[in-house]
Amino acid sequence: MTADEKNTIIKLRKAGKSLTQIAEETGILRNTVKTFCRRQGLTGDVESMPDVAVTDKPWEKPCQYCGKPMTIYPGRKEKKFCSDSCRSKYWNEHIGEVRRAAMLEHTCPTCGKTFYAYGIRNRKYCSHDCYVEGRFGGAVCE
Repeated sequence: MTADEKNTIIKLRKAGKSLTQIAEETGILRNTVKTFCRRQGLTGDVESMPDVAVTDKPWEKPCQYCGKPMTIYPGRKEKKFCSDSCRSKYWNEHIGEVRRAAMLEHTCPTCGKTFYAYGIRNRKYCSHDCYVEGRFGGAVCE
């Protein structure tokens, strides 16, 4: 959808039109209109709808680390840093803000050792040797 089509949907929705009426007037699929309205908060009664405007024009935003202006393009993921160098420097200086929830603690059933595995909930063994010992009693078929 273009910015003009999006702004038309916003205008019609705020005028009290239904999703089906908007779809018929604009020629856009009803489900596309429905998804757009839901994402923009254009649901419920007209009085509670937020003031929304869509633009195709890029805008500028400062880098979170160095403050250098960056161009942000609509329809793309919004950048926080101007370069990989700034991103690395920022996170190295703000190590306490890094979310490490995916690092999970496990206990190996073979050796009893406590170990950590990144993002693997059902991991059982700390190493391949413990896996072979636990599954096959130490003997590996050749």
